[in-house]
Amino acid sequence: MHARAQVWEGGKKFSLVDMPLPEPGPGDVLVRVTTATICGSDRHTVSGRRQAACPSVLGHEGVGIVVDSRRDGIVPGERVVFAVTASCGACRNCTRGLSAKCMHVLKVGDESFAGEWPLSGTYATHILLRAGQAIERVPDSLSDAVASTAGCAVATVMAVLEKAGDLQGRTVLVTGVGMLGTVSLAAARARGAERIIASDYRLGERDYLRKLADDLVTPGTPHLVDVALEFSGSASAAEECVNSLDIGGTAVLAGTVAPVPSIALDPEWLVRGWRTVTGVHNYEPRHLAEALNFLGSHGDSLPWEHILGAPITLEELPAAFADGSGAVRVVVQL
Repeated sequence: MHARAQVWEGGKKFSLVDMPLPEPGPGDVLVRVTTATICGSDRHTVSGRRQAACPSVLGHEGVGIVVDSRRDGIVPGERVVFAVTASCGACRNCTRGLSAKCMHVLKVGDESFAGEWPLSGTYATHILLRAGQAIERVPDSLSDAVASTAGCAVATVMAVLEKAGDLQGRTVLVTGVGMLGTVSLAAARARGAERIIASDYRLGERDYLRKLADDLVTPGTPHLVDVALEFSGSASAAEECVNSLDIGGTAVLAGTVAPVPSIALDPEWLVRGWRTVTGVHNYEPRHLAEALNFLGSHGDSLPWEHILGAPITLEELPAAFADGSGAVRVVVQL
């Protein structure tokens, strides 16, 4: 058997290639990908905003069926999702609970096609999951496309909300209402937030968000909130989140994964106000399990008809990147 993959060669150039299926090593799991979704970070890679190995098989949100397993508890035929990182489990960061920042981390969709993990991305018929990479079974109640988002967007939101703390009765600001921001609106409501404010320049195109947020505002609108969550990746949005914090407030920044200008932070204001500013990048294995639990219990509150676009084929993937428009999540069926 062979695998077929779209190999990114820089810019907007992709090549469709066939290759032999890899032999799993100890702890590895070979999965036949059934559905992938296009994450915004892959669009940033193709546009040049984000650096990644090249050539490579991009894509890190996906769901598939186990074909071959060398890991206890994972058997062929199971439908699974998987973490975006594979960690060593032994370095200083791993042993203190920060496996997402493993000193030897390998990342799905971010490894060289010419290296030792060529089938690392979801824009292929198969992916080899590595030892040290979290894997979770998908419940029958979730469709492939919905489950696919658990592996990046939804799990990252779970990590962000963990850092944000208790939301019961709180006022929450969300800046940047793409996939992660939309999920965070629903998740904040599910966790008891009393008032939710969504801030984005494109809210006029997303009137459906009125079912998830109490207020839809343009960036720069004054707020005073208990919790601020940043997903847009802009310095101005990060500054908006920080400056919106009330006494005892917490800002969690998750969007700025590429260089942006610095923002001002007044230490006295921070100290006297008992305010907290922190960041989250990727997530821990527990957050992947939490993502599936959230989708199973509260996924129906999300406007999937507006989030997920009509499915495309693997052959049509380069055109989806060349176009640059479309749904919040383009669905690739394999």
